[in-house]
Amino acid sequence: MTQLNTAPNFEKADDFYATLLAAHEGLEEADMHALNARLILILANHIGDQPVLEAAIDAAKGS
Repeated sequence: MTQLNTAPNFEKADDFYATLLAAHEGLEEADMHALNARLILILANHIGDQPVLEAAIDAAKGS
């Protein structure tokens, strides 16, 4: 089992953030939520490890 990596792991974090913001430009709120949900599911599929995904949810909730 892999552990959740919460240490900085981006080579170009600002570039990713800009890309993420650009993907949301011009979208209505519901479409933004749908985009975020699809992105989460795609990334969760890429990770594919249930305990890591649960740890990520806990981390996001602040627990």
